[in-house]
Amino acid sequence: MATLANQAVAADGARPDPVEEAARCAPALIRYLGPGDHVTRRYVSRGAEINTGEYLDYPARVRDGMPIRDHFALDTHGFVLGRHASAITDFTDKGAIDAVYMREVEELVTRLTGASRTAAQGWMIRTSADLSAQVAEKVEGYVHSGGIQPPAGEAHVDYNEITGQRAAQRMYAQAFPDGPGYKRYICMSLWRTFSPGPQDWPLAVCDGRTVQDEETASNTLFVVDEFPVGDALVAPVENEDQMIAATIFRHRERHRWWYFSNMSAEDVLLFKFQDSDLAVTWRCPHTAFHDTSLPDTKTRSSIEVRCVAFFE
Repeated sequence: MATLANQAVAADGARPDPVEEAARCAPALIRYLGPGDHVTRRYVSRGAEINTGEYLDYPARVRDGMPIRDHFALDTHGFVLGRHASAITDFTDKGAIDAVYMREVEELVTRLTGASRTAAQGWMIRTSADLSAQVAEKVEGYVHSGGIQPPAGEAHVDYNEITGQRAAQRMYAQAFPDGPGYKRYICMSLWRTFSPGPQDWPLAVCDGRTVQDEETASNTLFVVDEFPVGDALVAPVENEDQMIAATIFRHRERHRWWYFSNMSAEDVLLFKFQDSDLAVTWRCPHTAFHDTSLPDTKTRSSIEVRCVAFFE
């Protein structure tokens, strides 16, 4: 696997590539923020997430990158597919995830990126299984990490610029208080499925060269025990522009979507939230989609770990 030091760099738009153009395509509906001005927020609680604003489903073709898996480069496309045999045999074992898997992720991401060091900052399991019973169970003090949520429902990147900057500063100070500092950081996610393939709701990633700022909006995160209702969903909140927020996208025909069909537990998908080096492809929109192109698909269960790679 190539590291960032020797990957091809192309941040000026995705030119037609014969290898990519020949890829098999799966029909999909990708959900985007609709036209117009909206108060855009994401409320998350146990087993459920809701967005404010108007979202629309747009037909799309999602190319299957599995047959050409070694074609993709992190600094070119914003994502890369690697291989890793984890010591974890049960990804629902929270203790093992905290004690073993987080360290595995840090070592793996450091190796895949060529970074000086990596800090993992939280994980989440996502599944296309029915979570209605979990949603009905009332909880207090819900923490949006280490739980089970449905697959992502819209095209997004988990951070906006200010959120990424703060995440990098916070994680470096916590993980490496005596470190020399860093010249570059990459906020990213390491994603793997641990359910048999082919998956019914796989993760799609968008070639980061095909997105621009003009179609973006910030989506403020609110972690709640119960969802607000009615006007309370969009009522003004002081200093909301300084709060943790994702980036969401409006539909553009130029967006080029990929997925990796029939992933196994040893396949790991690494993709960027934000790279401080804007000379390369520095973000990767992503979302789940319903794959109807393959027979006998199975319920997807996956684990994602947020992390920050630092270059000193």
